[in-house]
Amino acid sequence: MDFVARSKEVFQVEINEIQRVANRIGDEVNQVVELIYAHTGKVVITGIGKTGIIGKKIAASLASTGTQAIFINAAEALHGDLGIVSRGDVVIAISNSGESEEILNVVQTIKKLTCPLVAITGDVNSSLAKQADYVLDVGVQREACKIGLAPTTSTTAALVMGDALTVCLMEKRNFQPENFALYHPGGALGRRMLTQVRDCMTDIVPMVSESTSFKDVIAEVSLKRLGITMVCNKAGKVTGIITDGDIRRATQKYTDFQNLRAADFMSHSFKRIEASLMVNDALEIMDRYKITTLAVVEKEVDDAPIIGILHIHHVYGFAKHY
Repeated sequence: MDFVARSKEVFQVEINEIQRVANRIGDEVNQVVELIYAHTGKVVITGIGKTGIIGKKIAASLASTGTQAIFINAAEALHGDLGIVSRGDVVIAISNSGESEEILNVVQTIKKLTCPLVAITGDVNSSLAKQADYVLDVGVQREACKIGLAPTTSTTAALVMGDALTVCLMEKRNFQPENFALYHPGGALGRRMLTQVRDCMTDIVPMVSESTSFKDVIAEVSLKRLGITMVCNKAGKVTGIITDGDIRRATQKYTDFQNLRAADFMSHSFKRIEASLMVNDALEIMDRYKITTLAVVEKEVDDAPIIGILHIHHVYGFAKHY
């Protein structure tokens, strides 16, 4: 059997079913987004089995993007976990059939608490849908497996609906990268967004004078292993920078290396960044100007002394270390 072809077929089946679900989306999504946004309580998501796994993911996505959310297993909810549900909460119940006994039993208690109930279901005529205040239709015509029993397209549809709610609420809340970083301090983005330049930079600043010979410039760049050296005048003021690229270009442009001095081939302009700015700001500057190194200053003012160098390897090395 050609499993490559079969895998592609599974993808196509799920894509087609998701498109059918998307085509049916109507104003009910607006209503649910506004409902969750307006409520002061949390979002409680419940499900069981495969839909329970999907529910956990949806709750995690909501919680990490500014919407308080938790997941409770429908079976465990019937044995005490429902105590976590408060009257100000919004409850989202996920069931493809809409007839899960555990889910329907949970619904009875939810109704007594007068919590708004949102159903994510594959059957808009099911018992769950009839008792819900809002229904999000994720019904599919077929599962991806040939026997039509393993939850595949149905769970994917529920997952994508959860993603849609998450993204809509992010935009409703004007959720920004810095907010995301706050909830993900251990992730790579979080570290970049919450880490200051001073935490990653090296305080070793390669430096030569304008009169330094070509040979000694190469020695300084090689010794400090940052791919650059700053250049200063007789008064100690930094007047330029020499990079690996400047050295390579100099070897093509000049022939008299014996008399070549740093001032002859240095670049007069270079990019600086304040030590208190975030690493993500530094990465944006590096990307914009296609460079790998920034001079670090305490304050972006004229003649500010350079207190360190930030190389792109420092950023990614710091992230890996932590």
